[in-house]
Amino acid sequence: MFEHSTKIRVRYGETDQMGYMYYGNYAQFYEVGRVEMLRSMGLTYSGMEASGVMMPVVELSCKYLKPALYDEEITVKVIMKEMPRIRIHFNYELYNEKQELINTGETLLVFINMTTNRPCLAPEDFRNKLKAFFE
Repeated sequence: MFEHSTKIRVRYGETDQMGYMYYGNYAQFYEVGRVEMLRSMGLTYSGMEASGVMMPVVELSCKYLKPALYDEEITVKVIMKEMPRIRIHFNYELYNEKQELINTGETLLVFINMTTNRPCLAPEDFRNKLKAFFE
């Protein structure tokens, strides 16, 4: 298993009239968490795309437990429970400043060869960087 946490502050433009983060913005927080998790391993989406592999999201689920509030610093914890092959599954836990769990979610992404537009295995360098966490 591999975990990584990132902190993001809820900006005014991400909230509704009640000062709650708009429900559609949680997926963006998930994406920031994923990108920073990859960056922590020395990988980037842009690097993967430059090597000819893209990772579209094919499934998303989200459960709202408590609202994220304007100007609150949210901790986005990203958890990868299994070694990716053709698909990569991420779990998310979002915590407010009181360390209360406020949101959970999941995404499923697929590795796509950009030349053939077909699913492919995760790039070898990607798998090699993750091996230690799943052995």
